Amino acid sequence: MFNLRFILVFFILTSLSSCATSASRSTLKGALIGGAIGAGAGAIIDSQAGDSGIATAVGAGTGALVGGVIGRSLDSQEDEQDKLLEQQRAQKAVLSRQEREIEDLRRQQRYDDLYRRYQVN
Repeated sequence: MFNLRFILVFFILTSLSSCATSASRSTLKGALIGGAIGAGAGAIIDSQAGDSGIATAVGAGTGALVGGVIGRSLDSQEDEQDKLLEQQRAQKAVLSRQEREIEDLRRQQRYDDLYRRYQVN
């Protein structure tokens, strides 16, 4: 009976989480892993207490919720890191453009100085 409940809860969690297209990979992975761990812990409690499977269901739900929250937190951190990397790339591009402009101005200044020096009055 224990294995059947565990498998049933796992497939329910898997099917529910696979329908959530707006969630990202880490969120889904966290929910699945958390649900599986929670269901396993609940099943152990059920077997020790001789309960009818309520702890398995509660453990699976709680584990999926906590795992999803942790996964979402990881996704937020990855999104923030991606934004920072994009800002860094944009700043490097601006800096590179400004360095080229400074070099062009220096080159033009040298040409102007040479022109003034050798200019016939």
